[in-house]
Amino acid sequence: MAETTLYFEDVNEGDTAPEVRHELTRTDLVRYAGASGDFNPMHHDDDKATATGLPSVFGHGMFSMGLLGRAITDYVGVGTLKTFKVRFTKQTWPGETLVSTITVTGKRQEGDDGLVELEVALANADGEVKVAGSASAALPSRS
Repeated sequence: MAETTLYFEDVNEGDTAPEVRHELTRTDLVRYAGASGDFNPMHHDDDKATATGLPSVFGHGMFSMGLLGRAITDYVGVGTLKTFKVRFTKQTWPGETLVSTITVTGKRQEGDDGLVELEVALANADGEVKVAGSASAALPSRS
């Protein structure tokens, strides 16, 4: 399937990107631990996690950031992202469905670049925000 190009002229303040949904599984946690080298037992060992008072293991923050990053590049296109900043606000738990929200908050011309500013978040299906932040992308012009 061909990638759709988002053009600077076609974006307006207040526009929203299609949401991306992902159900967090324990397999995600194991795969991410192997890929990242982050083997903190709080992400894979229920006994150790519950011994510290947690209800279970929880997701890696950087995995959640990656899900949100994918949602952003699905919207603005690969290679256009200029900045991406987040803060981790809540833990993610296996079984939660994580949902992205991306809103255009501004646009401006900077030199040859048509920049769009984005407010971004990843929340569970109940709307509890897990990751919040901002991003900017340089979009191509139709002209």
